[in-house]
Amino acid sequence: MKKCQELSLAGRIAFPETVRRLSEAGVERYHVDLTRDETTYYLSCGESHALALGGPHGTINGPFDATGVEGAVRASQRGEVTYREFLSRIMAAGCVGYFTQITGRKVQYVGRTGDMHVEPFPGTTV
Repeated sequence: MKKCQELSLAGRIAFPETVRRLSEAGVERYHVDLTRDETTYYLSCGESHALALGGPHGTINGPFDATGVEGAVRASQRGEVTYREFLSRIMAAGCVGYFTQITGRKVQYVGRTGDMHVEPFPGTTV
């Protein structure tokens, strides 16, 4: 999990590879908390592991902008931004964290007041 996170932040692996590696390690979902700057990984056996993220820092004050989040997702999918840049963009769009459901094949982006944008993995529908 830690190695995956490090490689992702360094821009050496993209989301599909991250998800593949985490799934192989038994991770069924993870939560990225941008306010606490940490990621919690949940394994199918019931264990969980929290790791410091080491992502971009800053206060997330603005209203949640689902269009801004979706734009960051599309830029990431096209390989136009690194993971660190992606995190900065979703923070600028008012996102305080997200839940990646590996087994459910979707990501749920959340704002401070509970606003949400659900993004299916490429090739799936919600």
